[in-house]
Amino acid sequence: MTVSVSHVIFSSLLKIVAGMATVTLVGGAWWMLRGPDLSYVPEMAEHAVVLSDDHKIFVQKFEVTVAEWNQCHADGACDLELRAPAHEDPAFLPATGLNFVDVNQYLDWINRHSRHPFRLPTAEEWDFMAKDVLPEEPDPIFTDPALSWASSYLIEGLAPRRLVRQGSFSVSPEGIVDLDGSVWEWTEDCFAGDGGGSIDRDRCPAFFAGGEHVAAIPFLVRDPARGGCAVGSPPAHLGLRLVTNKDIKGGGV
Repeated sequence: MTVSVSHVIFSSLLKIVAGMATVTLVGGAWWMLRGPDLSYVPEMAEHAVVLSDDHKIFVQKFEVTVAEWNQCHADGACDLELRAPAHEDPAFLPATGLNFVDVNQYLDWINRHSRHPFRLPTAEEWDFMAKDVLPEEPDPIFTDPALSWASSYLIEGLAPRRLVRQGSFSVSPEGIVDLDGSVWEWTEDCFAGDGGGSIDRDRCPAFFAGGEHVAAIPFLVRDPARGGCAVGSPPAHLGLRLVTNKDIKGGGV
């Protein structure tokens, strides 16, 4: 009798576990079949960026705005709340004052809610998609190598430093806006120091930001003018722009 009862209990447990596994599998398949939630997907550039190796990436048309950022904060996923100046519409003002930890909180949130794999661009990708709108590097003012620091000091800072609403700068051939503006955009590439070499991304002290010139920013810095810059002169503002390898209209790349 005892064996029979134990057998019944064991069989029942197996059925429960099997049922849970089936629900999990079906639920996971349903999540994938649903596709992206377009209410969370940002406006993307009209055309994909075709990189030098013919690989495509799909790029957010504008930088993430204050209004978009504060959605993440309202959901409790982003610690930082941003405020636009009284005369500015947060829906059209880039979100700035963000460190690398902040932007990863936003990435986790947008990927979960949009059901789409967004990420930051690599430094190489950022340079490639901005090449048509950034000014050519000017000739050095001084040819003496010992005075190269003076040349850099005098010719850097061509972009306006005041934060302005989106759409105030150039548009790339693909339809990406403001790459040459006053906001430097975080990339996912680690700056391991002048010695180079590889380093665990979770232990990386600084990351490259794309802008008028190359800059490597310590990962906790929100205001590079105060917090310093590992490479290059300090950017005016730090923000982000999303990219994805997968076309939101359908079909991976």
